[in-house]
Amino acid sequence: MKPVDTSVSRKEIAQTFVTSKVTRNLLEWRLFFSLAICATIFYLQFLTNASLKSHSVDNDSWTGLASHCSDAQPIDGSEFLQRQEKLAKILYDNGASAYIAEPGANAQYFGNISKATWRLSERPLLLMIFPALEEANIVAKVTIITPAFEETRARHLSVPGFDVSYVSWAEDEDPYTVALHALSALEIEGPIYVDGMMRYFIVDGLQKAAPGVRVMSAPLEVTQLRERKSQAELDLLRCVNEVTVLCIRAVQAQMFFGIRESQVRVMIDEALAAAGLTERWALVLFGENAALPHGSGSDRELGKSDFILIDAGGLLYEYNSDVTRTFMLHESSISLEHTRFWYDVLTAQTLAHIAAREGVKTSAVDKAARDWLDGHGYKGYFTHRLGHGIGLEDHEGPYLRGGTDDIIRTGNAFSNEPGIYIEGKVGIRLEDCFYIDEGGNAVFFTRGVGGQARSPLNP
Repeated sequence: MKPVDTSVSRKEIAQTFVTSKVTRNLLEWRLFFSLAICATIFYLQFLTNASLKSHSVDNDSWTGLASHCSDAQPIDGSEFLQRQEKLAKILYDNGASAYIAEPGANAQYFGNISKATWRLSERPLLLMIFPALEEANIVAKVTIITPAFEETRARHLSVPGFDVSYVSWAEDEDPYTVALHALSALEIEGPIYVDGMMRYFIVDGLQKAAPGVRVMSAPLEVTQLRERKSQAELDLLRCVNEVTVLCIRAVQAQMFFGIRESQVRVMIDEALAAAGLTERWALVLFGENAALPHGSGSDRELGKSDFILIDAGGLLYEYNSDVTRTFMLHESSISLEHTRFWYDVLTAQTLAHIAAREGVKTSAVDKAARDWLDGHGYKGYFTHRLGHGIGLEDHEGPYLRGGTDDIIRTGNAFSNEPGIYIEGKVGIRLEDCFYIDEGGNAVFFTRGVGGQARSPLNP
């Protein structure tokens, strides 16, 4: 495959951020934005006469959030059947006997069984899919292995498939022997593929029950089915990430100096709940606390010189959002140095976005952001990988990191989250998730609500 040129000219960078009248000189470019943001702060301070004590969350704070994803629909049954058929064909072509998963992202993808619908315990419930040849067509057969006393509840699960069968195991039986017996009609010879995230005691139990058969993690052909999102999946990811940005903006409007990180966590949770998201989470860090990417465990009060970092997300019909914004309030007094840091992180994020295209190595995208930051005095201060895959899991493969030869494909979805972390001083991270469209180009899921943050005042 011909390598894709990911180089970016100075002209492209300048066109992304400034008008043609702004000099291309980097120092002047930084100074221009630093002065511009300071002028904006001064102007907004002039317009704002309200006392700090007047800030409070009222009943209309989250207006409009509930309606943003009101038209979103869960993945329909026909798409699950298509996934099962693709899996069955891979199993057949590879000579594999079956694919087995327990409740989680992979069982959700192929069988609509998530950890939320069936909590994991020491008693395994297993989704088994195996190929069968019917009238020269490869079809997917689905079997659920369930504890006998839970069979009725298992049958109430909405598992898509043609003639889904349920096989139960009693408390005095070995569930793995029962599972293999359910496959005995296949005259098992080929390997059994399992969910790569399956708990080891289950993998071990299956292997002991079938000593002559190889039990192995599903290969790339299987894992890529989940990595390359359908249009229905992309629509859910778009909406859930858009509304998460809107929630952060709504929270910003309610914040005030003296508020604590814990109070803002409550506010962002309320906003995400109003938007209809489940399994919500949020990381809120003020000032130097954000220099530790995942926080320091304190409950800092917000000061005028502090940046605010909010990293938040939740689920919409099992699909994840993950958005980070580092921002300020209208009355904040952020130093020119820290403002310059913010714009340099934004530049790194944009360069990575430009570099992310079909056919490019994931490591090259990480390198585009890292080289910019390293080359402008931040070497050692961007301490984590650039991004992760996103979908049914908040963090899933493939990953945007150095040291990998993974190739970006259409339908892949990632986070893009460069940062600068100077301990004891400041931490800045900007994160938007994106996907690769049919044309091979990167598109931010947040594009419909403005895309990337525009300035420290406009997250």
